[in-house]
Amino acid sequence: MSAFQWRGRNARGQLVDGRVEADSSDAVAQQLMRLDITPIEIESAPSLAEEGNGLRRQLGLDRPGINDLILFTRQMFTLTKAGVPIIHGLRNVSQSTRNPQLRRAIDDVVDALESGRDLASGLAQNPGVFPAMFVSIVRVGESSGNLEQAFAQLTDYLELERDFRARLKQALRYPAMVIVAMFIAVAILMTFVIPAFAEFFARFDAELPLPTKLIIAASNFTAEWWWLILLAIGVALLGFRSWIRTESGRYRWDRMKLRLPVVGKILFQGTMARFARTFAMTYRSGVPLIQGLTLTARAVENEYIGQAVNDMRTGIERGEALSRTAAATGLFSPLVLQMLGIGEETGDVDAMLTETAEYYEREVDYDLRNLSAYIEPILLVFLAVLVLVLALGVFLPMWDVGRAALG
Repeated sequence: MSAFQWRGRNARGQLVDGRVEADSSDAVAQQLMRLDITPIEIESAPSLAEEGNGLRRQLGLDRPGINDLILFTRQMFTLTKAGVPIIHGLRNVSQSTRNPQLRRAIDDVVDALESGRDLASGLAQNPGVFPAMFVSIVRVGESSGNLEQAFAQLTDYLELERDFRARLKQALRYPAMVIVAMFIAVAILMTFVIPAFAEFFARFDAELPLPTKLIIAASNFTAEWWWLILLAIGVALLGFRSWIRTESGRYRWDRMKLRLPVVGKILFQGTMARFARTFAMTYRSGVPLIQGLTLTARAVENEYIGQAVNDMRTGIERGEALSRTAAATGLFSPLVLQMLGIGEETGDVDAMLTETAEYYEREVDYDLRNLSAYIEPILLVFLAVLVLVLALGVFLPMWDVGRAALG
């Protein structure tokens, strides 16, 4: 059965409309006539499931993740290696794909191939699913007859990217949980515990010290204006999201992230590893150097470093050496610059870039393993200060009240 949207007039001549499930428009008309409604317009309508899928697409919830792309590249590598015709292979991949948006994108690729276009052009129809770097690697592999190798390189690259993201999330999970728990504990103290102590102190009409007055004032404000606090937080988050969507806001935020204590160093090294790994893959695949740097600048997912990569591209367009333009950015360590210089001299730049990526990845792994050791002292100091303030604010007046009662 399909969904239909209808409009008509009832026995009183009033205009009415509605939605109904039926086998056909004729069946809808018969149902309306039995209800003494004269149909004026009957048209197909999306089902509730289709509407839900449309909403999910608008919110970006159906966008395929990195695991979906890894599975796709693995399947394509296997099919091309086995010599399966590309259209037949893509149809089989589409049937086995669980993500609806990726399935539609694969169907678009099949339609493009059947109309005489190449595989890369078919992939480029869905930039939200297949990024520009993905399309460029496939285009180079397709034109050189090494499509199998192109999908193998994409699979390796995506798997390394997934592993890095997973390690970073795992390392940040514990500090994030501790910080959230601390904020929840403070909120409970301010909302429920401190007011009880404030009532106790008010009974004895005791002179309260300054820390106690500040804590009680903060508690009263939190209890009375909690909705305003939540509203302010929500507005701040929306404003922040709007700001980082602007070109200047995104650039500044990406630069600020790299300067954060402890975490900034890990993010910087991870981004540099992504740069080296991506650039090495495009270089090895035969993508022209200028185009490879352009694709790499987008793939690093950091506008600040991406701008530096674009500056490298500009330097190379002027005829400068790769190592010289890399040194001009001020981002690379002397060891990495030396490796790039050796790569240019030996004609093995992609191998040197791979070594660079592995160097930064080892640094990231080391820092991630020790991230908790770096953050725990900061959290302990913050927690100690919090406990000290609360203890002084609560127990100092209780001490005074106790002395007054004994006296």
